[in-house]
Amino acid sequence: MVQGLIGKKIGMTQVFDQQGNAVPVTVIQVGPCVVVGKRWVNEQARLQLGFVDARRKAKVTKPLAGVFKRAGVPPASPLKEFDCEPDDADRLNLGDHLLVSDVFEVGQLVDVSGRTKGHGFQGVVKRHGFRGGRATHGSMFHRAPGSIGASADPSRVFKGTKMGGHMGAVQKTIQNLKIWQVRPERNLLLIKGSIPGCKNGYVVIRQARKKNA
Repeated sequence: MVQGLIGKKIGMTQVFDQQGNAVPVTVIQVGPCVVVGKRWVNEQARLQLGFVDARRKAKVTKPLAGVFKRAGVPPASPLKEFDCEPDDADRLNLGDHLLVSDVFEVGQLVDVSGRTKGHGFQGVVKRHGFRGGRATHGSMFHRAPGSIGASADPSRVFKGTKMGGHMGAVQKTIQNLKIWQVRPERNLLLIKGSIPGCKNGYVVIRQARKKNA
């Protein structure tokens, strides 16, 4: 079947296992995802899926509008490509919808990718966890980075030196997260642990590539 789907992060909560222990989980609305396109790369089938959000009107460019028109489906956003078994790709037609229960099951390990929260420009204390200087009276060194390079030799700042800068808003993948619950009636997926991104942010859930126990 398809190796993954597109979802929207709803938030975090907790559920209880059979022993009564609280388990932190992230709630993701997975799909429905509509099949927008199909292609084959070296005998490997790939499906282009779009996330269907009834409460959000997708804004697309004219070239993308032509793609949706040829597929005979309304505009959907975002779009992602996923590997698929050739036999399954032949059975699926453009415009078919994929639900959470079609791909995922309880206990399965998945990799979740998303864009982390943006924090703007931050100093070295928050961005890299620097200790900073003493907060005593007379101190002139509090949250500064300190020396970043010698003046004589090598007389330059080495590439990769930890300094202040833009923090967050980068693509990040968390691997080997366990699916705790699947609620097909509402297309919800409860994944143990946290995932990158803010509430209502879009994420990509794929079958785990490194299936560690």
